[in-house]
Amino acid sequence: METKSLLALLFATSSWLMVSGTLSKTDAKKTHKTEVDSSLAELSVLDRGLVVSDPQWRDIVREEKRYCSHVKRTFQGHVLGFITPWNSHGYDIAKIFGSKLSSVSPVWLQVRRRGKNSYDVTGLQDHDPGWVKEVRKSNRKIRIVPRLLFDGWSYKNYMSVLENEDEIEELASELVDVAKTERFDGFALELWSQLGGNKRRELVHLIKHVCETLKAKRLDCFLVIPPALTSLGQPGMFGREEFEQLAPVVDGFSLMTYDFSSAGSPGPSAPLPWIKGCVLELSPSSQWRHKILIGLNMYGMDFSSQGADPVLGGRYVEVLRDLRPKLLWDDYAGEHYVNYKRNNGVKCKMYYPTLKSLFMRISLATELGTGLSMWELGQGLDYFYDLL
Repeated sequence: METKSLLALLFATSSWLMVSGTLSKTDAKKTHKTEVDSSLAELSVLDRGLVVSDPQWRDIVREEKRYCSHVKRTFQGHVLGFITPWNSHGYDIAKIFGSKLSSVSPVWLQVRRRGKNSYDVTGLQDHDPGWVKEVRKSNRKIRIVPRLLFDGWSYKNYMSVLENEDEIEELASELVDVAKTERFDGFALELWSQLGGNKRRELVHLIKHVCETLKAKRLDCFLVIPPALTSLGQPGMFGREEFEQLAPVVDGFSLMTYDFSSAGSPGPSAPLPWIKGCVLELSPSSQWRHKILIGLNMYGMDFSSQGADPVLGGRYVEVLRDLRPKLLWDDYAGEHYVNYKRNNGVKCKMYYPTLKSLFMRISLATELGTGLSMWELGQGLDYFYDLL
């Protein structure tokens, strides 16, 4: 989730994003009066015939805020949704669609090592008990499991902890105390990628101990993991051996199956064959596969010769509304994209999730018997949640 952290910084200061995506000078001539319908829908997006490979821009602009609140959840696997403080709409989404979520992971917390056998969990000022209460009203079974980032740790810090049982015990004890004091249901740990694939055996030992301690107190333990395969099809930083060792004690693995493409290699965010390959690489048999949570990106990427910029739903709808582009379907990846031109003449290709692309990924999760992990609630379009 280091990529997520980068995106977070970009989103937190996103005013530049709207400027860098300035539309072409002919936009004024293309302005139309398509009305945005924000009323609740009687029928789901499936029943309204909106989940198609050839959607029209006007249908997305008009319908994206219309969701069907009375349709019950149909997806059978675990659904984990991340929320960040810098995207307030995610808090609303968690309350509105709480009945379709199994767990919510607010991105609030960091754990820091202060010295020998001394740890401090920071970020608790972002904890909003009132919001948590509202989310629980929507789903009394929902679990609040804040993401816990191992932040500011030096290599020396890691080595001091990984090689010392007393340190690991103290760390686990601190997490239990925070969870009980703040009335959390557990944590989503993010620490694997920080060591770049090194010290795997030691990390497995640490995570096992922490998760076992949490579970002994009836607290959940999720683990954020990088893709099992790189974009070139090579083994990633977290593999089958680690998965099989940790699966008995980890409640869910938030698998980062997105950010497949980059500025140097523009393209889809998460090709379907790659997602499937990542899951099967970790779990060729189905014993623990239900604990894998396929990552769904609710953001998109805008590629040009000037680089790559993350795109949120509002920006995407703006491009559709003002430029009225044709949505093109990447059949191999199972994703839509649009081509457009900025006012400086720079050509752009924007990939962004659609109902069809998400439907196919949720269907894949059903086929494979996995759950889902959404990064992040509030970045996408409101009617996406009809699909769950």
